[in-house]
Amino acid sequence: MGGSGARTGMNRGEDGATTPHTFSPSVTSIVAQCGLRDGAGKRSGLLFQLPGCGRSGRRLARGKGMPRQYGRERLEKYLIALIKGPEAGVLRTRSERALLRFLKAMSRLYRSVVLMRLYLYRVGIFRHDNLGCQVISIGNLTVGGTGKTPVVEIFARELQRQGRKVAILSRGYKKVEPGLLRRLLGLVTLESMRRPPRLVSDGNQLMLDSAMSGDEPYMLASNLPKVAVLVDKDRVKSGRYAIGKLGCDTLILDDGFQYLALKHWVEVVLVDKTDPFGNEHVLPRGILREPVSNIARANYIFITKSDGRTAGPLRQRLREMNPMAEIIECRHTARYLQNIYTAERRELGFLAGRRVFVVSGIADPRGFEREVGRRCGQVIEKRRFADHHRFSQQEILNIVNDAASSGADAIITTEKDAVRFPKLERCDVPVFFLRVDIEILSGSEDFRHCIGRICFRGEDEMLPAAGPVSLETAVAE
Repeated sequence: MGGSGARTGMNRGEDGATTPHTFSPSVTSIVAQCGLRDGAGKRSGLLFQLPGCGRSGRRLARGKGMPRQYGRERLEKYLIALIKGPEAGVLRTRSERALLRFLKAMSRLYRSVVLMRLYLYRVGIFRHDNLGCQVISIGNLTVGGTGKTPVVEIFARELQRQGRKVAILSRGYKKVEPGLLRRLLGLVTLESMRRPPRLVSDGNQLMLDSAMSGDEPYMLASNLPKVAVLVDKDRVKSGRYAIGKLGCDTLILDDGFQYLALKHWVEVVLVDKTDPFGNEHVLPRGILREPVSNIARANYIFITKSDGRTAGPLRQRLREMNPMAEIIECRHTARYLQNIYTAERRELGFLAGRRVFVVSGIADPRGFEREVGRRCGQVIEKRRFADHHRFSQQEILNIVNDAASSGADAIITTEKDAVRFPKLERCDVPVFFLRVDIEILSGSEDFRHCIGRICFRGEDEMLPAAGPVSLETAVAE
């Protein structure tokens, strides 16, 4: 295993980030933690003792005395590290190579199923539901963080400003679900089809918390007070509810590129400039949900996490695959800090010269950590959890106590993580989230054209851009 962290149950990676119990940035240490290989790299012969492989596999996935959540997250972390590749100088074991061959075979099968499904929709055997209103799909080709939520927010805000009655339809990833028995009964009795979608916000007030709605829907509902947010796996049902009960005329499909049951009017696809397509294999051997060539369906392509200077080769490749789409480059720009428990706002200059403790539970925390590190005096520790990790009160108390004992002036987390922080009666170190917006670096006219197209307005009829997001120029750095 890699170097041990400062406290029991922590692992420290090469970049200084610590991960609780089971989370390690390397295949070697993840395998060691899972009991698959010791720190020296010896194979233990237990690689396939994982969930689905008998009682010992289930116990291994959970870990002794650990919550079930940690077992799932450990397995997920291990598979992601295995898929992305070994550390420099570390050879694959025979079992790992066998597992990768199996995953590659499954990828071929998955790819065939995806392409057949698309074909059946294209020839009309599977039908798209048309709800008679504007449907804007915002999604991506890959799993993991492409920065989609801020892009959904900027579309919803601008469309609402231009006079549209907007509803965001989300699946509500990792929201609290009914028990297995109740779900099965719902399928048998058709109760799940009759049950209305979960209403996170009706455009006037918040109706659900983050556990019942999911992280992103709750965050969107909190930041968009005049936009409705609904959660359900059946987004056709959610769309009908938004139109019939809430009077909405514009629907935004959050993570909708693969959701074909609802007819899309505008297709927006996000591509992460820092890791566009992973190893270019589809799931489960890679991170692609469908082949890269399917980006040809997009009307608008957002290159996210861009610096505005070095995306030329990626733009050229995207243009070859989709000559017609408008390509827009954007980046995530920090705006301010907000205290999670008191709602107090601080300017970014507050971080200057201060010692901070960084906490994150997102797919790729490196950009967030770099931003905080660039603005503060010293990052004492970077503690990473799995994406969508639901924090317990004890975990947050441990973080606060560790930060206090190490002399931290503040704890900094992401806005998405902040909605999953439980309430504390006492907090000895202030906890802030970093508010981030999308800033368009190139293609702002294409973005305004997209908004005008949805609103059936010409350029001279559009209201000027407003709010904290600059659509015209980037902030010079």
